[in-house]
Amino acid sequence: MGLVPFILKKLLRMAALLIALCILSFWLVSYSPLDPVQAYVGADMTRVSSEQSEMIAEYWGLNKPPLERFLHWGSAVLHGDLGTSMIFRRPVAEVIGERFMASLALMSTAWLLSGVLGFALGAVAGMKQGTWADRLIKWYCFTLASTPAFWLGLLLVMVFAVWLGWFPVGLGVPAGKLADDVTLANRIYHLILPALTLSILGVANVALHTRQKLVDVLASDYILFARARGEKGLQLFWRHGLRNVALPAISIQFASISELIGGTVLAEQVFSYPGLGQATVQAGLRSDVPLLLGIVIFSALLVFVGNLAADIIYRVVDPRIRKGESA
Repeated sequence: MGLVPFILKKLLRMAALLIALCILSFWLVSYSPLDPVQAYVGADMTRVSSEQSEMIAEYWGLNKPPLERFLHWGSAVLHGDLGTSMIFRRPVAEVIGERFMASLALMSTAWLLSGVLGFALGAVAGMKQGTWADRLIKWYCFTLASTPAFWLGLLLVMVFAVWLGWFPVGLGVPAGKLADDVTLANRIYHLILPALTLSILGVANVALHTRQKLVDVLASDYILFARARGEKGLQLFWRHGLRNVALPAISIQFASISELIGGTVLAEQVFSYPGLGQATVQAGLRSDVPLLLGIVIFSALLVFVGNLAADIIYRVVDPRIRKGESA
């Protein structure tokens, strides 16, 4: 199968997945025990009369049946309109674009750090199989694999923000500072702890997969022949190990974007980081259906792009996959 038909096939699957996600998300929010009007009004609900509540519900279309609301929303989406956020009173596309720029810095930093650190630890564990270094790295990865993001974030806040005072407790910029006065150094300073939380947690999968792949490579016949010729250590890894374990590690890292998005939601809540994850929680708790569905679509597209990029890299770099499909 050529590259273009392969991408078209993936796009069709993505369209079907998006439709299913939108239907499921809309159904879950529609039958949520939360009252959208009460969530919209908030603490002033006691001051709002029943007539005013009905007017609010009519304004946002909440008085219509769920199916009619979904079809109206779907028709608007097909025309490029994601609707208006009930929380922010702004177009959903603007809210997602603004919040995503903050989350992009966080996710990209954590993604790069976890990939590099995970590959390095996996390579060391594989080359030092059975030694104390291998056992220590495996223990570290297995511990991280069962560690919740919010727990690690709270631990880092307690140690580095509260006890040591090295970093701020939260927020994306200094509190009380005008937007024009915020510098890049301020943003990086507030980014360190959330990015560190996500990168530490993202190490485990890449490290364990790289280690096992390298162990399998080192047990092959051509590695035994290379050892017989006197190759060892870094030279052996550079010539024969790197090319065999780098591609699977890249694929695993691209496929982990979905886990990274889920971890970002929790990390942003812990650190009060004003990103897309925090907006997702607010939209869910306050029944902001347009914003929630817009974030669902956007997040699904991010995951799809990551998986598609991994598949394309695999097909371009490794011709055996194309030959296997055409056989």
